[in-house]
Amino acid sequence: MSFETISVIGLGYIGLPTAAMFASRKKKVIGVDVNQHAVDTINKGEIHIVEPDLDMIVHAAVTEGYLKAVTTPEPAEAFLIAVPTPFLPTENEGDIPAPDLKYIQAAAQAIAPVLKKGDLVILESTSPVGATEQMAEWLAQARADLSFPQQAGEQSDIRVAHCPERVLPGHVVRELVENDRVIGGMTSLCSEKAIELYKTFVQGECVTTNARTAEMTKLTENSCRDVQIAFANELSIICDKLDINVWELISLANRHPRINILQPGPGVGGHCIAVDPWFIVSKTPEQAQLIHTARKVNDAKPEWVINQVKLAVADFLQSNPNKTAIDVTISCYGLAFKPDIDDLRESPALVITQKVAEFHNGSVLAVEPNVQSLPTNLKNIKLVDLENALITADIHVLLVDHQEFRSKTLSLPYLVDTKGVW
Repeated sequence: MSFETISVIGLGYIGLPTAAMFASRKKKVIGVDVNQHAVDTINKGEIHIVEPDLDMIVHAAVTEGYLKAVTTPEPAEAFLIAVPTPFLPTENEGDIPAPDLKYIQAAAQAIAPVLKKGDLVILESTSPVGATEQMAEWLAQARADLSFPQQAGEQSDIRVAHCPERVLPGHVVRELVENDRVIGGMTSLCSEKAIELYKTFVQGECVTTNARTAEMTKLTENSCRDVQIAFANELSIICDKLDINVWELISLANRHPRINILQPGPGVGGHCIAVDPWFIVSKTPEQAQLIHTARKVNDAKPEWVINQVKLAVADFLQSNPNKTAIDVTISCYGLAFKPDIDDLRESPALVITQKVAEFHNGSVLAVEPNVQSLPTNLKNIKLVDLENALITADIHVLLVDHQEFRSKTLSLPYLVDTKGVW
């Protein structure tokens, strides 16, 4: 089968680069998103997210007529679903959050009317185990005239697979091409068709497994990372208690040939590492003890940082008895969930900045070089540039090690540095 028209549902940080890579190989790509602003921006040959090199690829693809964005799905030979998979809010503190598949369900219902015999549907969204089978059920309910793998096996009209994205924000364009892909077809033929599709641009190896194992692979990768970060974050709290420089300690420990401790930070954010472990914990709460504990350690780190900021304010006021809290200006450096991107999803830096503004009576500044404006839910915070913040603020809180911050060598008397940069 030759995939001449490919549809990507969800034009965010994964969907848009994926659509652009197919279009760069002269495939007709129809991108679908419910965000009219995103659709309009892409159709002008521009992008609505920050990702190196993506703007040039999208501009060329749109200009040459290989990529267009719409709000309603159109017929295609392959459909890739790359929509968010958040978790449901919990009622009580300490409850285990459950995954929310409403966006996957909405995407399945949206593409169902345009499906035809021979089409391939791939779920790329990071998902709890069983989500691909659930998506196939939703499709089958919407299209009783077509058969699906759970009904007809290899003879199904529609092929279904789970192929999780495994890329690093800031390096998405390169890693989409170079990284290996895990191909989890609901049948062998489903996997075969998915490999044929991805080999349009993927240079890495396409490794086949079943859908459930493919889903668990992505969750395992991010949960492993979460556990490693939790160790570093817990170590930073212990070192603070024992008056030890955690950055020096980790550097020394990492000189051992079999030790590679990660760097601590203000918490864990983003759409994967801060979310995916909960998908495992919610399915197997009795078995996922270590993964659950790591989540609790990382989720608690922002509150520890906030307490450090309060201590810094108290130290400043003690040294400046003629001032009160309302006279103190606090500057928070970085709002994104990781360096050198604009993605604020699940960002501990954002949470910390917001809570600082809630408890502090004085001015709160934010420095985020990758965004033009603050989210509307951030109240009583002023977005300023780096030099303005360094001159104006009394208390400095470094939360994200953006390159603009790493390039500075500073000595600040009242500093909470969660990344060891200053």
